[in-house]
Amino acid sequence: MDTAAPLSPTARSTVRRGAKRARTDRADLHAVLDAGLIGHLGVQVGDAPVVLPTGYGRHGDTLYLHGSTGAATLRAAATGAPVCFTVTHLDGIVYARSAFHHSVNYRCAVVHGAARLVTDPDERLLGLEVLTEHLAPGSWAATRRPDRKELAATAVLALDLAEASVKIRTGPPGDDERDVEGADAADPVWAGVLPVRAVLGEPEPCPLLPPGAAVPPRVAARALSPAG
Repeated sequence: MDTAAPLSPTARSTVRRGAKRARTDRADLHAVLDAGLIGHLGVQVGDAPVVLPTGYGRHGDTLYLHGSTGAATLRAAATGAPVCFTVTHLDGIVYARSAFHHSVNYRCAVVHGAARLVTDPDERLLGLEVLTEHLAPGSWAATRRPDRKELAATAVLALDLAEASVKIRTGPPGDDERDVEGADAADPVWAGVLPVRAVLGEPEPCPLLPPGAAVPPRVAARALSPAG
């Protein structure tokens, strides 16, 4: 059971458009983040905003991001400037009786805040472990740890989840009564949802592996399973 404090809207994180789809339970925020693999980090770089995809991992109410120390976006984020991080899952295409009411079913989390450059050696390793385990569970213990050179080339950022919002849409189209009641029973306009699902496929071994190398359970267990 998630006992964390509920989401507390701020001027930036208050959902105004489609407010009925907003969720205030922090467990919903955690669920959306935990189900994703890639998010998008928005930050001001020079005189222009930049939004780039990035991997991430959650530890409690802290989100860890990482990238090259030479990346302009991470350098800008590490200055303490406001950033925005989003994760979105597309769950279905909603077909309506009118073009106006076509939509999508989705789960979306938006996090606002100032990222913190992680400098403590122990927390840096924790952040990298969280990132690795989020993307590929079981890999941190099964693979070589980052060496000094690799750590020097990697920036780890921490983003607090205190200021965040969640929106979720589910269900059929929200058609107008005139389109439902006035539909031609003999030739109705089809309405409903076309589900969208992402799955993890069959493992493809590296060609440099020894012939016949077995796929480890940490990989095989995820094969053909839903991705998010």
